[in-house]
Amino acid sequence: MAMDLKEIERLIKASLPDSVIEIQDLAGDGNHYSATVISSAFNGKTKIEQHKIVYASLKGKMGNELHALAIKTKEKDGSKN
Repeated sequence: MAMDLKEIERLIKASLPDSVIEIQDLAGDGNHYSATVISSAFNGKTKIEQHKIVYASLKGKMGNELHALAIKTKEKDGSKN
């Protein structure tokens, strides 16, 4: 069963409320997405730790309802708007 990109965004936003999220459906099939997530929760963390935070926010849906998600993460600079 395919997962809607709005659902992916909702799950990530629930775990990372300050995040800025951009999601693209790469294949148009509802199964292959790319997500760019910017959050202050990533500040000082390695890329692996950042990606683990995003995967944890998906609450086990990765590999089940969500087949593939390419993740890009960026730290959010708190001094900028």
